[in-house]
Amino acid sequence: MEQRPEKRNDNSSRSFLIIALLALAALNVLLLYFWYQEKENNKTKDATIAAKTEEVLVTKMKLDSISAQLDAKIAEIQQLGGSVDSLLKVKEQIEKDRIRVRDVNNFDAKAFNQKISRYESLLAEKDEEIARLREENGLLTEQNTALSSENVNLRSEKQELSDTVVSYAAKAREVKAQNRELSDKVTVAAALHADDIAVTALNTKGKEQDGGSYKAKRLDKIKVTFKLSPNPLTQQNAKDIYLRILDPSGAVISDMATGSGEFTYANKEMIYTAMQRIDYSNTGQQVSFTYGRGGQRFNEGRHTIEIYSEGFRIGQGEFTVK
Repeated sequence: MEQRPEKRNDNSSRSFLIIALLALAALNVLLLYFWYQEKENNKTKDATIAAKTEEVLVTKMKLDSISAQLDAKIAEIQQLGGSVDSLLKVKEQIEKDRIRVRDVNNFDAKAFNQKISRYESLLAEKDEEIARLREENGLLTEQNTALSSENVNLRSEKQELSDTVVSYAAKAREVKAQNRELSDKVTVAAALHADDIAVTALNTKGKEQDGGSYKAKRLDKIKVTFKLSPNPLTQQNAKDIYLRILDPSGAVISDMATGSGEFTYANKEMIYTAMQRIDYSNTGQQVSFTYGRGGQRFNEGRHTIEIYSEGFRIGQGEFTVK
């Protein structure tokens, strides 16, 4: 009579165990799905960055070619006695466009293609003007006479022009190589990202506390940890990582005597709280900063954490002091 309740309890335990195992299996499937989605999203981002970089390079080459052709037409029109005031203004605009195209983040391919079409139309118009000026000055007849008599001075000028073309071609190749290297660096820097940013508190005895909200009297130092996401496009070399801690008023917490300093971001000099150089290994490595104010308490309120590297902000977090 006493054994029947025990059998019902055993059946209940087995049922509970089966339910728990099924829930665990479902959770594993869900985690696998999220991992696959994140992997596909990263592939899409990488493809977008590569395509945009290619568009920038092609546009830069077209602007370089148009600039060189415009220089030649300005020189010839001046020699033929024509006016080049409007062309000089166009030359200034092209130089500005050659600078703007380096801004990969704000690059608009459609807008630049429209500009290039207008420039090409202008070059075609100037070809007609040059032909008309040549006829007016009788230069075509003079050139034929000079060629038939093999004028020594003309051969010298042709050689000088050939040397100039060769020099420009070499310079163009050098500029193209520099632009390609710059674009590669921009792409790599854009891909660098800090994930899983966590801020923990340390008391005077070094004991850690997490949660993101800490009492000022128990907070001696903070520890910031994060993971650098793997990326096959990122160069595996030494990288400077900058940490900025902003107090509730927005001011940067810093002390030059303990390692704070300045770095450049968006063409501006900014103050950082701490910096360290790491050897990037493309393995999802973890990086950590430990920072204290030398006995001075952190102000009450929300503090912001900013992380920078190679001219880009790669991550952001926060913690609260009560």
